[in-house]
Amino acid sequence: MTIADMPARQMSMGLALSWQAARDPNRPALTMGKKTYSRGELDRAANRLARALAKLGVRKDDRVAVILPTGPKHQITSFALWKLGALVMPLPPKLVDQELKHLAEVGDPKLVIGVDPARMPGRIALPADFEPDPTLSDDPLPEAVSTIWKASTSGGSTGMPKLLFERTSSLIDPTQALELLRMRTDDVILHPAGAYHNASFSQTNWALCWGNHVILMERFDALEWLRLVERYRVRWAYLVPTMMSRILGLPEDVRKGFDVSSLELVIHMAAPCPSWVKAAWIEWMGPEKIWEIYAGTEGFGATMITGGEWLLHRGSVGKAPPRTEIRGEDGAVLPSGEIGTIYFYPAAGNIYGYPEEAMTYGDMGWLDADGYLYLADRRTDMILTGGVNLYPLEMESAIEQFPGVVSAAVIGLPDPDLGAKAHAIVEMAPGHAALAPAALATFLATQLSHHKIPYTCEFVSEPLRDDAGKIRRRRLREERLTSSRAGYHNLR
Repeated sequence: MTIADMPARQMSMGLALSWQAARDPNRPALTMGKKTYSRGELDRAANRLARALAKLGVRKDDRVAVILPTGPKHQITSFALWKLGALVMPLPPKLVDQELKHLAEVGDPKLVIGVDPARMPGRIALPADFEPDPTLSDDPLPEAVSTIWKASTSGGSTGMPKLLFERTSSLIDPTQALELLRMRTDDVILHPAGAYHNASFSQTNWALCWGNHVILMERFDALEWLRLVERYRVRWAYLVPTMMSRILGLPEDVRKGFDVSSLELVIHMAAPCPSWVKAAWIEWMGPEKIWEIYAGTEGFGATMITGGEWLLHRGSVGKAPPRTEIRGEDGAVLPSGEIGTIYFYPAAGNIYGYPEEAMTYGDMGWLDADGYLYLADRRTDMILTGGVNLYPLEMESAIEQFPGVVSAAVIGLPDPDLGAKAHAIVEMAPGHAALAPAALATFLATQLSHHKIPYTCEFVSEPLRDDAGKIRRRRLREERLTSSRAGYHNLR
């Protein structure tokens, strides 16, 4: 029986791509810029690459790190690995050596794809421009099911990224799209987020298994987003609040000059959405089209809210799941209306193997009388900028390695575009003149990925830590919110 004759069933993600290609090989599957892959082209490219990776020794359940920029090659590589039954570890493409070494030690991949082999001594690595031998067959491969289909990165309490291994296999039904996300089979979706992000990685690759035409953006641009919606008649779109704000920032006649009537769902997540942004999108698109998800990569608790619900519970992120608790500093459960730390209870058999005990992302919030959850603060320390989580401890540790620095504190200051920008407060050793910002910026470029380097810094002589050795970032932030920004220096 050929794949074209195969009835729909639970099958590996690798086989699902071949099944969709057999159904309609010429239908568009993946677009970025001027390049569109048909289902058949995408499947054949993944098949050929799978055979090349098999020659390098990749086998079922091997861990393989994929460190590629957003683009079709990321999807082709991931599906090639699932065709072999491997576990895919998508990692940020701009990792500095320290971060790459840490994640390689934690994940222990059999192969690393997308980096200069010289950066990975002792491991098999392929550069980003690797191409398989064109004489290799591009026919479908025998089905192989990955016991664990992916491992996602998330920030840890130490500030260094950690890996979360999702305890689900690569089995999927290519005819049953995920109702939770309101996706459909044979749909058209637009996803402008980076390929390695958990939401983007999962949603775009699931969508390809469901026969969707997936449209990617190398870099988000508000005007181009509108052009893509109009050109491809996009029905389902993903955004983060910063992107939503930038689209609203276009002149109204420009924004409303595009035909976006094909959109039936705009789903936003990854960061709190300002009420004015949410209200403006609801007024523009209609409440039935605007959905929000609040969750974390760890997946032990989540909420969802429609635009209509939001209008009745303005500012909420959705109805809290059963047993959600708001706790005070003493750990006591607080009544509705009072702000505290949000705790969820993971469901039994959750995908990351968490015990059924109260867990928190570190976010602050409160519950109303109807059980709807509201966020008061994203985290006390974490900085959320444009939908990306930044961890002060990691940035502070890098700054403190520079000569003449006694201590450093990194805080988030409000920004109308990104939501917040990281600002570094640097305490100098006695007798040392203030560091030249350019020298500090040059040093940090060797220690941190570009997006983790604070936007601005200031130099101080007074101690940043109290007698207990703690940095009170909230106090430092409040002080700067009420003062001018004179004396701030740009780091990027």
